[in-house]
Amino acid sequence: MSTGAQVNGDYGLPKELDYSEYDTRLASYLVLTRGDEVLLSHWTDGPRPLWTMPGGGTDLGESLEDGAVREVWEETGYRARTGRLLAVDTFEVPAEERFHNPRGVPLRCVRVIYAGEIVDGQLRREENGSTDEARWFPLAQVAELDRVPLVDISLRAAGLLP
Repeated sequence: MSTGAQVNGDYGLPKELDYSEYDTRLASYLVLTRGDEVLLSHWTDGPRPLWTMPGGGTDLGESLEDGAVREVWEETGYRARTGRLLAVDTFEVPAEERFHNPRGVPLRCVRVIYAGEIVDGQLRREENGSTDEARWFPLAQVAELDRVPLVDISLRAAGLLP
């Protein structure tokens, strides 16, 4: 592991860790709306339950779009399709703050957010997954919810929040 910031090449950029010294989680999400409502999933796999965007981690060999569609199906019961790319958001989690950390290393999260459209299905709960409920919320009510920052990031990217 690196022991501190190093100079990266001749560009003077700091280099904290080599890519092999941390985990990366690639995830994709859909912003799904119905009139003035947005669909959210209740994430229960973290330190405390919070509302989040439908979506999640992509599997190796799976496209970002297919991963988002699969995750929406698993979490909500809706068949969806991806629309335009809205945003790519990244953040890092130090090793000591991760709650699933078999290698004992930091985590870099890359979240790709798409507009989406529901094409079929019926709202239902996920069974044995990382969420326990999905629900439509009026956009005006979202600010009152206990939610992950991804909700606001996604809604701003979709032009639904100032």
